[in-house]
Amino acid sequence: MNRLWPAVSRAVARVTDSALGPYQTAVLRIGVALTWLLFLLREYPHRQELYGPDSPWSWDLAAQLVGANDAFTVLLWSDSQVWFEAVYALAVLFSLLLLLGWRTRTMTALFMVGVLSLQNRSVFMGDGGDNVLHLMAIYLLFTRCGQVWSLDARRARRAARARARGERTHDAVGPALWAVLGVVLLLGSLAGRTDGDWFILALLWAVWLGQAGWWLAGRLARTDQPRILLDVVGNVAHNGALLVIMAEACLIYATAGWYKVQGSRWQDGTAVHYPLHLEYFSPWPSLAGLLTASGTLVMLVTYVTVVVQVAFPFTLFNRRVKNVLLGFMILEHAVIAVVLGLPFFSLAMIAADAVFLPTSFLCRAGRLAARARGRLRPRGDAVPVPPPRRPDGPPGRPSAVGPAQAAPVTDGVPGPRT
Repeated sequence: MNRLWPAVSRAVARVTDSALGPYQTAVLRIGVALTWLLFLLREYPHRQELYGPDSPWSWDLAAQLVGANDAFTVLLWSDSQVWFEAVYALAVLFSLLLLLGWRTRTMTALFMVGVLSLQNRSVFMGDGGDNVLHLMAIYLLFTRCGQVWSLDARRARRAARARARGERTHDAVGPALWAVLGVVLLLGSLAGRTDGDWFILALLWAVWLGQAGWWLAGRLARTDQPRILLDVVGNVAHNGALLVIMAEACLIYATAGWYKVQGSRWQDGTAVHYPLHLEYFSPWPSLAGLLTASGTLVMLVTYVTVVVQVAFPFTLFNRRVKNVLLGFMILEHAVIAVVLGLPFFSLAMIAADAVFLPTSFLCRAGRLAARARGRLRPRGDAVPVPPPRRPDGPPGRPSAVGPAQAAPVTDGVPGPRT
């Protein structure tokens, strides 16, 4: 018992003191937002047939289905063409802003609204990748996915530097955005437009009230205790959502693997052969023919796929084995994107897999990306330092002893309150 309570205390402190996996959730945010953004842009010429007035699943049929299953979608608030175009354009905008990490807490809520609105309008247009995006859009709402690699993190660093210099910082965009969205949410609630899915409505109101409480705790509270309490609540919600995301990814692979085990084509090692010869999944017939030319290769890929999917949840207890299988699955999804022509399904699965990537690998990748960006676009905010003067030089004329270099600025990771 003497050893149990300190261990429990350390575990509770770890869960409440900080938001775990900041780099993993940032990659998940970027991957999910990028996948949905690319999908919306790719399908822009066909948006009318997918989700608009020209869809085979008409507005009346969608209204009847939503009335029966209480799904959430703002596209059924009006059947006008202007409303549809506005919702589609806003979905593209919210995806881009979430990708950049601008006002991440608000953008996760608006991104979720955009995903659910379009997908629930035409539920028969989706596939497995859309289901993953559907779930991850909801889970992201509970995470603090803007701590790193976001415009929010950069703004927090700049505000911290300004406070260190004794300057006062004032954010007018956040309260204005909060007020506008509050009016929209209130009008939608009073008009009865959100009577379908009460869970989504409760989430939106919880986020709105949480933002208000955070702002009031920072402005009106005389002590740091209210802000610390809200910080703890946010950390617990983030860590719980991260655990759910990891469990969801394991559940996807485990169920897929065990269902494959029961299939006769997976048992005899020929299952991979058939989708590669379907016209719908063969954008590169010659490449598919090359891959299926060897029966031994087809059998190995079939069996290895099943083994990896079934074994992956159990490898989480061994970091090295987990990383090997994770790399294989990411490679497999990349091959599926090219060979079977399913890029968005593969991107969605790779984004979900990113929560298992090692932090050291992500930090190293971030440093390499920052170094490459610095080489391609030199920073223009560095003020050149004049060269030192020689004591014996002519007055008023500096002589260069060596090239002047500005001291590099090291950006630290923002605190858990970001």
